[in-house]
Amino acid sequence: MGRQENESEITVEQLPDLLANDNAVKLAGVDVDGQLRGKLVSKKKFLSVAKSGFGFCSVVFGWDMHDMTYVRELEVSNKENGYRDIIAVPDLQSYRRIPWEDNVPFFLVSFFDPDTKTPVSACPRGLVKTQLEKFKTINVGAMAGAEYEFYQFKSPPSTQSDKFTSGTAAFLQQNPPHSLPALTEGMFGYSLTRTVHNSGYYYDVFNTCEAFKCNIEGWHTESGPGVYEAALEFGEAAQMADRASLFKYVVRSVATKYDITPCFMAKPKQGLPGNSGHMHISLVDKNGDNLLFRGARDENAQYSDIESLSDMGRHFLAGILEGLPDVMPLVAPTINSYKRLVENFWAPVTVSWGLEHRAASIRLIAPPTCKPGATRFEIRVPGADANPYYVMAAMLALGWRGIEKKLEIPCPPLGKGEEVGGESDMGVRLAKDLKEANDRFTRTGSIAREVFGDEFVDHFGGTREHEIRLWDEAVTDWEMKRYIETV
Repeated sequence: MGRQENESEITVEQLPDLLANDNAVKLAGVDVDGQLRGKLVSKKKFLSVAKSGFGFCSVVFGWDMHDMTYVRELEVSNKENGYRDIIAVPDLQSYRRIPWEDNVPFFLVSFFDPDTKTPVSACPRGLVKTQLEKFKTINVGAMAGAEYEFYQFKSPPSTQSDKFTSGTAAFLQQNPPHSLPALTEGMFGYSLTRTVHNSGYYYDVFNTCEAFKCNIEGWHTESGPGVYEAALEFGEAAQMADRASLFKYVVRSVATKYDITPCFMAKPKQGLPGNSGHMHISLVDKNGDNLLFRGARDENAQYSDIESLSDMGRHFLAGILEGLPDVMPLVAPTINSYKRLVENFWAPVTVSWGLEHRAASIRLIAPPTCKPGATRFEIRVPGADANPYYVMAAMLALGWRGIEKKLEIPCPPLGKGEEVGGESDMGVRLAKDLKEANDRFTRTGSIAREVFGDEFVDHFGGTREHEIRLWDEAVTDWEMKRYIETV
């Protein structure tokens, strides 16, 4: 959402004044891959649909990120239902203006079933809000933050002889990926000088994010050639998911002006760290006070790591740890995601946790290493390729299950110096590939089915089957190089 917490809500009646000097509005929803799908509409059209919504082709839930319809047709959108329209309802509180497009007004939409008027099961924004409604029943809210690492490459220039072939996608159709040069070379995390080489771009991204209301708190180089990391401003969970999605939109749009190609895939380079998409989550009461902080240190805690963690926080953590293996496709959704989740690359590979442990799946951040109001969980499994709405929904759903069932933490914390996957790691090994993850996600009786329902699991699981099928049929460069002359 674009509205800041101290701003009043926007109403339909206010729209004519709000848009008095505009003639068009840009609208966008989010698909299962986290891609924004939308269009420009006239102001007249927008004002006529702002309250009740408008028809939007459901095919955005019937095809993949390259507009290929799924190998196996799914329930939300298919030939049998004619890829019918679903209802897109603008979220007026998501209002902002697009700085790089002459400040055209922009609103996000959520998707609803035209018959039942309930959220489409696969709608990412709807899924997050459904989970937050559970917490509202006990007067609890959720706050969140996100961190994204991403590689950046210099876009290939158009040649005089090939003036109509511009852009990275066209270049890579004729050239190997490694021929795309990194924005800067070398491993220079937190460098103050590397950004000087592209200072116009560096500051443009930061300032444009602020103008587009997806503010960056911290912005620096990360270890890797051309790698940056952005920590987005902490805020209400549903708004945070919006801002995380829109952050990528800003980066890609700004990068175009500088002939730069940002890359959010989980593992762009073999032998180098991947791109993480860590999510921070805390719970608050109606006054905004942190509910994860215990208040008084518990000297009888089962583990010293949770001395300052409330009972609610312990149950929330237990829920995530118990359910994490069953929701892996939501936090690691692509074939490439699992190339990042390997040993020795600062990425978690087991169900693991620990106080200030930066290699575990869940890093508990609590006093004495932070102030009480900043007590939170950092979910370190997701890569930058994950749909932020699904990551948020998964953690909230699992945490709620832990609170509701009063679950106990299933494994001891990792101590400082103890490696993930080592002898002292008592946690279950997470899936090693998307097929293993999706089989567990979709199996009868999975925790995913318990917290999300069959309709969503069947749909999203079907979309992952599609990815797996395409990968199974692909012939890679590695195979050609290894076998072309040897078998």
